[in-house]
Amino acid sequence: MRPPELVSTNPATGEVIWSGPVGGVAAAVAAARAAAPGWARTPLASRIAIVRAFKAAVEADADALARVIASETGKPLWESRTEVASVAAKVDISIQAQAERAGEKAGVAGGVTQQVRHKPHGVLAVLGPYNFPAHLPNGHIVPALLAGNTIVFKPSEQTPAVGAHMARLWAKAGLPEGVLGVVQGGGDVGRDLAAADIDGLLFTGSAHVGAALAHQFAETPHRILALEMGGNNPLVAWDVGDVDAAAATVVQSAFLSAGQRCTNARRLIVGPGSEPLVEAVLALADRLIVGGPFDEPQPFMGPVICNAAADALERGWADLQAAGGRVLRPLRRARPDRPFLSPAVIDMTHCAPADDELFGPVLQIIRAADWEAAITAANATRFGLAAGLIGGDAALFDRFWHESRAGIVNWNRPTNGASSAAPFGGIGASGNHRPSAYYAADYCAFPVATLAAETLAGSITTGLKP
Repeated sequence: MRPPELVSTNPATGEVIWSGPVGGVAAAVAAARAAAPGWARTPLASRIAIVRAFKAAVEADADALARVIASETGKPLWESRTEVASVAAKVDISIQAQAERAGEKAGVAGGVTQQVRHKPHGVLAVLGPYNFPAHLPNGHIVPALLAGNTIVFKPSEQTPAVGAHMARLWAKAGLPEGVLGVVQGGGDVGRDLAAADIDGLLFTGSAHVGAALAHQFAETPHRILALEMGGNNPLVAWDVGDVDAAAATVVQSAFLSAGQRCTNARRLIVGPGSEPLVEAVLALADRLIVGGPFDEPQPFMGPVICNAAADALERGWADLQAAGGRVLRPLRRARPDRPFLSPAVIDMTHCAPADDELFGPVLQIIRAADWEAAITAANATRFGLAAGLIGGDAALFDRFWHESRAGIVNWNRPTNGASSAAPFGGIGASGNHRPSAYYAADYCAFPVATLAAETLAGSITTGLKP
């Protein structure tokens, strides 16, 4: 009997991109377990050399990898190319982070050496998302390999071709067999991997799946679980001077990647006298080109990942209207058989919608009477990933920084501008304080404290019977 097969299609055209068998968790974990001792004993310099060889392989294959990403996600080719650049750039950043955050420290006091070194956990699972199918799992894989872990990687079921392509690049870089295994499949395969003989799991994805993983890991506290999830991110516009620049920042924050970034702004909170900004945002949104990944001229937005995602967004849009929202720009679907959605804007002032992450091109506007009301609205979410302020002065931003609740807080920059050379992640339903990016080294190895002396010397002088 043939194993079940996973099929991936281009969301813009419906063309089959990839097909292959699903499952194989037990064999992949066993191979990773067998390879773990040897990889952990491999000198760090040798691991660094392989990781740098992977960077070179990515750079040599940049166009092909970008085209696979664009074909499978529907993202414009220009954006897919920026993702490939981020994959390559992650290597040097991770090497530096490994040295600074998980390196060796030693000192001598009273003839005793005090030392801190780090050990890998062992076998780590990585569950990747579809929105950045190369860059985001790569942000876990590279630091985990540098730390000496072996990995079983399950790409999103929406982007198996990208995951398979990445594995081939690692093999080309000389990564030993068994150190990185790839299993394909949907949620059932992810649950099987989470329940397997692994030492931890590194996850990027939705809050719903992250909560399910936390529940699954509740009785295994010895296994590490790093969760990087989404957000219902606020962008506050206050005392804005340059309306056109502010509108561009809002539109990029809300609609980049067709709204499929965890750091996209979902809620624009504006103060009195904000109508010129709102009108400028609507006018700019009307000009955005929505199209296929290889269209010319290149679009600003591609489709969302699949028809099921588009259906869910249309239901969420209907819920916003049912909650009392006033439509400023409707959510339109260009074709019923393909997931192309227009950028949508709705005024939710004085409404009480559900605190959900609508993972697509939907922006809610909330009007606040004063700064206190604006901050209250910004923090009215169980999430805490990104928040931004447009306008104001340094004193107002300092206040915003202290009063907002998020792991990323920007000023006069889009909410979805984050550097891999800084920590990344959020609080609340956005994650478990194990941010990705530069601090990934923290959760890929555990510190071991040592006291050591070359000569054995010990005596007990107090509390002994004569």
